[in-house]
Amino acid sequence: MQMLRAWGVVGTLTMTLALAGCRRADAQVQEGSGGKARTPGGQDTQMKIRYSKSGYDITPLPREQVAELAKKLDPEAYRITQSAATERPFCGTLLDNKKDGVYVCVVCGLPLFSSEHKFNSGTGWPSFYREFDPEHVARKADHSHGMIRTEINCARCDAHLGHVFEDGPKPTGERHCLNSASLTFYEKGQELPAPSRPAELAVAYFAGGCFWGLEHYFQKGPGVIDAVSGYMQGKTDNPTYKDVCDGRTRHAETVKVVYDPKRISYRQLLDAFFKMHDPTQLDRQGPDVGDQYRSGIWTVDEDQKREAELVIRQLENSARFSGRKIVTQVEPAKTFYPAEEYHQDYIVRTGRACHVTNPW
Repeated sequence: MQMLRAWGVVGTLTMTLALAGCRRADAQVQEGSGGKARTPGGQDTQMKIRYSKSGYDITPLPREQVAELAKKLDPEAYRITQSAATERPFCGTLLDNKKDGVYVCVVCGLPLFSSEHKFNSGTGWPSFYREFDPEHVARKADHSHGMIRTEINCARCDAHLGHVFEDGPKPTGERHCLNSASLTFYEKGQELPAPSRPAELAVAYFAGGCFWGLEHYFQKGPGVIDAVSGYMQGKTDNPTYKDVCDGRTRHAETVKVVYDPKRISYRQLLDAFFKMHDPTQLDRQGPDVGDQYRSGIWTVDEDQKREAELVIRQLENSARFSGRKIVTQVEPAKTFYPAEEYHQDYIVRTGRACHVTNPW
């Protein structure tokens, strides 16, 4: 009862504020490369391509693209998402929707909330106790109406969604208060449009000396979602770093690269790989000596195998290597064993330099 009374008090207050409307806060600027985002001054700035942990492309869209998408909205959806307005309470089309499915951004299609987290708050607006993925919903302070609230927006297109309050149910204690007009609902089993689907990811494996440097610079590639240090192509299961260093397991220090082929091609990854190390050195790379430091490309299918072998032939005939033999091994990928946690993001965590050259 106390929770219901709390919702009732907040609901009355939010209804009053809704009729007065909400002020849209300035967009936060993030630095990087690969795309564009809006700055508080309305200018475009280069933006790093971003993916959520659930595998969706959440790179902020250029303002021109958002404007084109917004032209397709009905007047109410445009008013709410583009001017931070608020629909009247108890009038939204999705308030009483009890079907199983996903709620996506009405502008760009990014999944924002799930039916499994929806609850009846009694406030007059669709309410959820958590996001589909926290990285899909951006938060910023809203100082309108003489108070401080937390506005929530689509992380990809900056569409205004509503506000989040700390009076929700367990386990989060949050109430995401949404405008129905800012959402499109897709029932479970219904085919989702491409903008509402996760990125179709691919994986590649590269060995070229100490994995610290390769991992560090592969992560900087536009369209690379993750790079993980590990061990491959050996003859034992679950090797440790000590096992590999002893030289008896035949594992190679390897980096697993997860990437979006629509953003970066396998050929681009190959080109970066050969820029980051010397493929003419046998069982070593710079000061690191041993077969665990051998140069290798571990392929997941015939297409990767053909492309890797083609690039090697082209490089051997290039002026860069002047006829020197490239000793990079090309083999079907075996099991990848992630390295110990202290090896992951080693350069970022320790600040140590590495002989690997940034290929980007």
